[in-house]
Amino acid sequence: MFKQITVFIENKPGRLAQVTGCLSEANINLHALSIADTSDFGICRLIVSDAEKAMAILKEKGFMTQITDVVAIATGHRPGSLHSILCELEAFDISIEYMYAFTSRVKEYDAIVILRLDGQNAAIEKLKDSGIKILGGELLEHLNKSE
Repeated sequence: MFKQITVFIENKPGRLAQVTGCLSEANINLHALSIADTSDFGICRLIVSDAEKAMAILKEKGFMTQITDVVAIATGHRPGSLHSILCELEAFDISIEYMYAFTSRVKEYDAIVILRLDGQNAAIEKLKDSGIKILGGELLEHLNKSE
């Protein structure tokens, strides 16, 4: 599994810049970001170079945060790559709570999908058994090296 920071931010000008400013000042690199919003607040999901440090700094600055385990899967950067993974999830009757994707400069991990799955631990075992590579700490190491 992989660590993701979730930051709950007020939906007003400058709040996201305050989050990214905290990370920048602490020399924490941002690898991926996803935002979902409502009229009052946003849910900002982050993959960063140092999740524990980011969490401590953001809490210190008054942000409501949490660390969540998510699944990272290398998909390949070609048509149909994501579709085949989604078909495996459907075949195993696994629901996706949320998902976002990013590309990297690391050749071994061209395209990466971040997923939060219903029944995540069991889902991971089923995906591994079907041959899908679940990424862990080695992904973060590669991403941090390419900074």
